[in-house]
Amino acid sequence: MVDLDNPASDGDMHEAIEQFYFAYRGFTDRPDRILEKRGLGRVHHRILYFIGRRPDVSVRGLLDLLAVSKQALNAPLRQLMEMGLVGAEASPDDRRVKRLSLTEAGRKLEAELTEAQTRHLRAAFDRAGAQAQQGWSAVMGELIGK
Repeated sequence: MVDLDNPASDGDMHEAIEQFYFAYRGFTDRPDRILEKRGLGRVHHRILYFIGRRPDVSVRGLLDLLAVSKQALNAPLRQLMEMGLVGAEASPDDRRVKRLSLTEAGRKLEAELTEAQTRHLRAAFDRAGAQAQQGWSAVMGELIGK
């Protein structure tokens, strides 16, 4: 267990890294199994999640948000479109800009994936308590640079 009253030792950091790794594995397990049945993976999940949270996001906006190259986004996004999970329409302001949105099937899949993760997080936060949740949020904010 990491001792919060003393400066973190290398051992504490190694333990924190392992906890982070295993927590992420647990957090993604159920969604991974749902996606695997459709021949999809985590990159597809990230695309579905962020399009779902930002309806009508542009392709450029999604690239920036995910911090990936066009090449990294192209194949999984095309696959989601071919499967009828994501739609694209030209922006009324600029026909060169493609706006992405989830189809009804995409919304259902994204909701199923997010609900699995929401239940997982909610149960952990309920068990750990409000103070732990605030600490977790602070650490996550620091890790992403907020």
